Amino acid sequence: MKTVADTLGVARSNLAVQLRRPERRRRGPYRRGGDEDLTSEIRTITDERPTYGYRRVTALLNRARRSAGEPPVNRKRVLRLMRLAGLTLQACTARRIGRVHEGTVVAPASNQRWSSDGLEIPCWNGEVVHVAFAIDTHDREIISWVATAGSGISGEMVRDMMLDCVERRFEAIRAPHPVQWLADNGSPYTAGETIDFAPVLGLVACFTPVRSPERNGVCEAFVKTLKRDYVRVNPCPDAPSVLGQLPAWFDDYKSVHPHSGLQMRSLHEFIAQQSATQAECPV
Repeated sequence: MKTVADTLGVARSNLAVQLRRPERRRRGPYRRGGDEDLTSEIRTITDERPTYGYRRVTALLNRARRSAGEPPVNRKRVLRLMRLAGLTLQACTARRIGRVHEGTVVAPASNQRWSSDGLEIPCWNGEVVHVAFAIDTHDREIISWVATAGSGISGEMVRDMMLDCVERRFEAIRAPHPVQWLADNGSPYTAGETIDFAPVLGLVACFTPVRSPERNGVCEAFVKTLKRDYVRVNPCPDAPSVLGQLPAWFDDYKSVHPHSGLQMRSLHEFIAQQSATQAECPV
């Protein structure tokens, strides 16, 4: 033992104690009661929504548990179980290089700033579906949207969408107070007829600086969500198929999808709570 101790550079007494000590069992991953049932519930959600991370999975899981009268689950527990089951998403390592945006994008209340943008959805057969939408930058509701295949979004379609937003939010053809209409510098938005039509509806036309998508960050976030959570995981063989699925995608985004900016509530949950709060505290 002396030779071994000298070779390792440790005391002989230390080696003697380690030899007499019983072999320790390696501790496995932490487990607690109910983990198997909870993992099954988590897997049901991830099978249906494979692009959701543990935060949104936790939101949907707790929404279902509250409806069933069961206690909510800590999101750290959900993360632990998803890691053990191999259900976590691949970590995003992309680094965006660009200007730091220090402006305020989110409005302090609903119906103060509406933002609009467009996107393209490529189909498997080479067709392209063009979509334009308008979103409230406070409650994140998609107030109105239009879509077409082949040709792009026209100024007339944008103007119809502007009118639809006012009618849906105020049940009138003119807003009772000025509402900002924020868009990029695309031709449907900068057209003279569109700019002249805005004040007729009580809207104030605003435009983001060139090459500054972060100034329209709420729209950019929605475009990313739509492509990641809906377009990428659903079949898009041709334009009619995509146009037929769009209403369900927008409806799911409003009623089910948890939003990080709304404390992981859906749009309908947030708007309902906001209306209840306003009713309790009349001005």
